[in-house]
Amino acid sequence: MKILMLTWEYPPRIVGGIARVVHDLSHRLIKDGHDVTVVTYKDANIPNLLDFENDKGVKVYRVDNYMITPNNFTDWIMQLNFNLIAKATEIINEEGKFDVIHAHDWLVTYAAKTLKQSYKIPLVATIHATEAGRNSGIHDDVQRYINDTEWLLTYESTDVIVNSNYMKCELQRLFGLPFEKINVIPNGVNLNLYNGIDRDYDFRRQYAMDNEKIILYLGRLVYEKGVQNLISAMPKILSSYNDAKLVIAGKGGMIDELRNQVNYLGIQDKVYFTGYLDQKSVQKMYKCADVAVFPSTYEPFGIVALEAMLSGTPTVVSDVGGLNEIVEHSEDGMKSYAGNPNSIADSVLALLYNPQLCDKVSKNAKTKVKNQYNWNKIAQDVHYVYERAICQTEAEKQLKQLEQERQNKATKAQNSEKEISKLLTFKKKHAYA
Repeated sequence: MKILMLTWEYPPRIVGGIARVVHDLSHRLIKDGHDVTVVTYKDANIPNLLDFENDKGVKVYRVDNYMITPNNFTDWIMQLNFNLIAKATEIINEEGKFDVIHAHDWLVTYAAKTLKQSYKIPLVATIHATEAGRNSGIHDDVQRYINDTEWLLTYESTDVIVNSNYMKCELQRLFGLPFEKINVIPNGVNLNLYNGIDRDYDFRRQYAMDNEKIILYLGRLVYEKGVQNLISAMPKILSSYNDAKLVIAGKGGMIDELRNQVNYLGIQDKVYFTGYLDQKSVQKMYKCADVAVFPSTYEPFGIVALEAMLSGTPTVVSDVGGLNEIVEHSEDGMKSYAGNPNSIADSVLALLYNPQLCDKVSKNAKTKVKNQYNWNKIAQDVHYVYERAICQTEAEKQLKQLEQERQNKATKAQNSEKEISKLLTFKKKHAYA
């Protein structure tokens, strides 16, 4: 099967979770014998990025945006879509048509829609998150535009993939999609992610003393990730377990606000902001942490939780979205009430004070990730959706063809009746003459 992936991020450009999902899914599909082409954005801020790269079998094409300064982010996205269309068209003209297009989120909607309609290629879309979910509703014109674009992508797609039952319900509620059009397929994690990586004490000492337990948050510093609630939980944690250190790894628009919050609480010596970490450092950080916490207030899936669980780090998550479906409380992780610092503190302290509980949840979490969230099974499920979309598109073509033939026959019959009527009229007229 020839597959075209459209995405605005692909490693080494990593904005959120989409890059890793597209990367891992594409490589698994390659191993299953498919031909995968990715068309994505070439970030000028990342050095040595190539316009074309053969990434272990995955053909990756990167496009620049126009040398025009856009008015805003949505204009920038539209310009990017024009370039994605141009590059994909060039590839199709040179290498032939794709069997299926897989679009990832609203950012590539217009490119996906145009290519689908121009070349009659089945379109499958993965909705990784929604604008309404991220912002607890739609509050301004920009959010409304993004929300409408998400609807358009789901409308144009033959099949839609989401990564949790929570997201399936959200799409049905927001966009009125038919139940059977939405396929729940979880994201996965590379099971070899931590091969050869052990706890590096010299690395660990950059962030905490040997006697301190590292409480790790890793992700974007934005409101819906709930970092502010984890910081608010620290005074209670420290009052009961002083030898603890919160390490916050990542970047985002809330960084200054979070630093001010730490200063206000007077816990500057117990909170460390690492900034952005590369993949190798992230892997080392998971191995150094004693507890990983993901306190999101909105989380469609939560791939970071899988990475933490696979690393063997006891994990605390909030009881929302995909995170709520991944973790079973006190069995393979701990849960806390979303937006509740007191609840976060209780779950973290339960792990810090109970090594037996840590061992139990760590072992169970590793087993769960390997059994339920491996890319072998996920890629097979995605391939099934591709096949279904192709069959449905072909069936629709045949129905249109049959309808056209029926109309042609009906038109031909009507024309014949008109000719007979004319002949009878002519005969009658001349008979009187």
